[in-house]
Amino acid sequence: MNFNELAQRYGKVEVLKKKSYIFSQGEENQYIYIILEGVLKAYYLSAEGKECIKSFLFPGDTIGSLQALHGGGCNFSLLCLKKVKILKVPYKKVLSEAKTNIEVANSVIDILMLFAKKKEEREYELLCLSAAQRYQKLLEKKPDIYDVVTQNDIARYLGITPVALSRIKHQQSPSNTK
Repeated sequence: MNFNELAQRYGKVEVLKKKSYIFSQGEENQYIYIILEGVLKAYYLSAEGKECIKSFLFPGDTIGSLQALHGGGCNFSLLCLKKVKILKVPYKKVLSEAKTNIEVANSVIDILMLFAKKKEEREYELLCLSAAQRYQKLLEKKPDIYDVVTQNDIARYLGITPVALSRIKHQQSPSNTK
């Protein structure tokens, strides 16, 4: 049995409305989530109330708060941007199966490696690319992003203001290239 088979066997399908929270920053949560339908926003809220978007999640993505899975509270919140269908998998079941089943353990390692790769790419983009380059990469990865995410959320994801994003969009539009 691999992780997907384990998730199908022990996971529970849930449907959540737009603007519902799967979990909020500071809460305990012992589940891993597989997104089946819809769009989610994972974000941090600073002590001053500033929202910093860490990622958008789409069908096929897997997420959980590693901090919460290991006994702490969630470091971020997970909000439904549209109606969402998820598969909610108990972490304790994944952990116990991974300890006794090498196929489950290997598929969990694969999931963690994908997660680490995604985090490393995001870190590189934030530290080494300009806002315009980050915007271009986002459009390359998800050309239809504006169909499911607001311009304000895209700006927060890029780490810039909505006004700065408007300038970048204007500069990159075909009518402004020489």
